Amino acid sequence: MSSKLADVAKQAGVSEATVSRVLNGRPGISDATRAAVLTALDVIGYERPTHLRVRRARMVGLIVPELQNPVFPALAEVVSGALAQRGFNAVLCTRTGSMSEAEYVEMLLERQVSGMIFGGGQYAEADAPHEHYERLLQLRLPVVLVNAAAEHLDFPRVSTDDAVAMEQAYAHLAYLGHERIGLILGPPDHVPCARKLAAFNRIAKVAAPELVERTRFSLEGGHAAGTRLIARGVTGIICASDPLALGAIRAARRAGLSVPGDLSVIGYDDSTFMSCTDPPLTTVRQPLEAIGRAAVEILAGQIEGSQVSAEELFFEPEVVARGSTANAPAR
Repeated sequence: MSSKLADVAKQAGVSEATVSRVLNGRPGISDATRAAVLTALDVIGYERPTHLRVRRARMVGLIVPELQNPVFPALAEVVSGALAQRGFNAVLCTRTGSMSEAEYVEMLLERQVSGMIFGGGQYAEADAPHEHYERLLQLRLPVVLVNAAAEHLDFPRVSTDDAVAMEQAYAHLAYLGHERIGLILGPPDHVPCARKLAAFNRIAKVAAPELVERTRFSLEGGHAAGTRLIARGVTGIICASDPLALGAIRAARRAGLSVPGDLSVIGYDDSTFMSCTDPPLTTVRQPLEAIGRAAVEILAGQIEGSQVSAEELFFEPEVVARGSTANAPAR
């Protein structure tokens, strides 16, 4: 029994005496400490005492921001399949107007999930509320984040290398003779976009704020930002998502320009049907299969009690050249 108490105490970050008080139902223990001890029992695989037992399914919460952007359903499909192979059921949660990310976290905790995978969310927004992530850290629940997160959130992360993505996209346009290259990013506090911008400025060697536009991750946002960059004379645009790129193409057409004859456009993700757009979209492909399976592998390791590094694991993307990029127009 003493070794069991020691295991649980180590996992929960409390003393063996505290574990004993929780298991014996004694007073004087905070709700947060009690929850951390019970979560530690479940993570390690020890059976709860009868009076503390809750019916527990092998469920993993999978939280994504939306389903309109095809990259998120694609990631969910990979993760759900990999979880099923390990005997887990994925509980898919999508942020909507009616439920916030924090409310989904509380719901999943009430359902006694074994862990959570976040496929994009507020952890990537430096200025967003992060209290629900801090709660998960306190509970020591197994969690994996997909793509870059705010630095203070010490969870395992599997990410596409944003710097490499920018290097590849910029090199593709430079090879085609483009010199005035614009960039469309998401909000300023979005960590992956901050990494892309840092790489863009390093590669371009001279920071040119007039060549960078920030907007919402949407087709409409890409249209508005693309319109402004076109007015500044860019011949190529790199976008932080495929919907942004489709919006930039629409902006070019509204301005009477052809893509790729007058303007080349590169997206990001290589989400479903990008090969079927008009023109087919050149984009940076995220290795979703490898990322999703790695996220499940790391989460399963945590659930099984293995030591898992919180250091970020990077995956290299690749440019998929299609019809939306071509040689720079002659001056």
